[in-house]
Amino acid sequence: MAQMDTIVATAEGKVDGIRGARSRRGTTAWLGIPYAAPPVGPLRFRAPQPVEPWDDVLTCHEYGNSPIQDKLFTARADGSYQPRSEDCLTLNVFAPDGISATPRPVMVFNYGGAYILGGSATPIYDGAFLARARDVIVVTVNYRFGPFGFLDLSDYSTPERPFDTNCGLRDMVAALEWVQRNIAAFGGDPERVTVFGESAGGAAVLTLLSTPAAEGLFSRAISQSPAADLVVQRENAEIFTDEFVRQVMDPERRTGPERTEPRLDPELVARVVDEAGPYDLLKAGNRLLGFTRHAQLSDPMPFAPVVDGDYLPLSPVDTAMAGQTLRVPLIVGTNLDEGELFARFWSILPEPTHMLVGVHDPEVRQELARLYPGTRDEVRLAADAVFWVPTTIFAQHHSEHSDTYVYRFDYSVAALKATGIGATHATELFAVFGIYRHPIGAGLAALGSWRSTRRITSTMQSLWSWFARTGVPAGHWPKYDAEHRHVLVLDDPVRVEKDPDGARRSAWQRVHLDLKTTWNDALREQ
Repeated sequence: MAQMDTIVATAEGKVDGIRGARSRRGTTAWLGIPYAAPPVGPLRFRAPQPVEPWDDVLTCHEYGNSPIQDKLFTARADGSYQPRSEDCLTLNVFAPDGISATPRPVMVFNYGGAYILGGSATPIYDGAFLARARDVIVVTVNYRFGPFGFLDLSDYSTPERPFDTNCGLRDMVAALEWVQRNIAAFGGDPERVTVFGESAGGAAVLTLLSTPAAEGLFSRAISQSPAADLVVQRENAEIFTDEFVRQVMDPERRTGPERTEPRLDPELVARVVDEAGPYDLLKAGNRLLGFTRHAQLSDPMPFAPVVDGDYLPLSPVDTAMAGQTLRVPLIVGTNLDEGELFARFWSILPEPTHMLVGVHDPEVRQELARLYPGTRDEVRLAADAVFWVPTTIFAQHHSEHSDTYVYRFDYSVAALKATGIGATHATELFAVFGIYRHPIGAGLAALGSWRSTRRITSTMQSLWSWFARTGVPAGHWPKYDAEHRHVLVLDDPVRVEKDPDGARRSAWQRVHLDLKTTWNDALREQ
């Protein structure tokens, strides 16, 4: 098969890629391609703008800058750190290096990180192995997060200094628009674009399914371990933004959620956020995380897509319940031991008691206490509330108009099973991206799981890529619906179960209904 040229002409200019060597042999990658103008200066807190075209060939041999975040989270496999900058709106294209007679399906990935960290240079997101193994084009995207991507300053907009909502979500849409314009030049099929992501990236997939501006930009969706309710309501966004600006002005500030001070002047706000350095904004964002943990507001995170009634009219779960999600086939699921990662390494999940605030039915509370009897069950309760329950509700309603396939990832390498961590959050990424044969994953696989990791990788890559190719996953995976609730359990070997953990699901659905009733009553009283 003839090799593809490393120089590709995009609509914005020519880019030169790099051929894979050693374990990446047989692939070509174009790294750090700008898909929008640098969001700096007057473009800070603005929707992504078109990139300025270039005349010379742009060398794309290195990943672009990571978005602004704590340095710790930009670590590379070789012990170095990816440079950070507000100038971060780039994407990467990975392709088999042979020319295909027909356009290849395209898989566009958005990373996780709770909308406060992440980057496409993270080694686990290397798209070369998946591209080569399954003859697909893989695109990984950098998008803004934290205050740079999800602080809603729109209430302080003026004709002289406008601010846009949901900049990070708009970045993802802009990247998908880039794919539609340019992916054919890399051998990809713009009619077969699958958007996929994990954790916050998985939640972003469900959010894109709820975003009118994303319609027509992708034809399939895969959402892995989404926190489907991870959004910010408009009234909380106002509190977060007010507190954030005051934190920038006074880093020593200590206060609660009540707003006793007069409304900030828009000209002052513009001056404060425009003149602040990026790391001053990062530090204020970190302090706002602490403020939010103690404020006991209905939204536990200050940075997430804002339900602004315009760009994002409703939350993903509410959009699904209203039957308004985009008509796109969907794979969605969670992991068996989702919460163990957070319990042991990153205390970010809400306390279990917080998840039951507003649940007034004593029978429901007693039933949940019976279903989660032990101390370790509190970890599962919190994880179920954040990941599994809203995902199940979304899947049920999306399935009413579009083919939906639900999974539970149960596979665990022997080393993680022995420690009790098991199939925790993000471990399925090793199989999806084929990282068990990469140095960062080979150590886990070598400890008694070398053959099984090969099988689970083959299984997941086959399911994911066949879905990207045809809109239907490979194998015998029944569609999900409210009557049968078939779930594919991804283990070694795989199996299908009908309504696994049905008692817990039923109880949580009653909780969700109770919370919805409380929320609607509160709205009517306003």
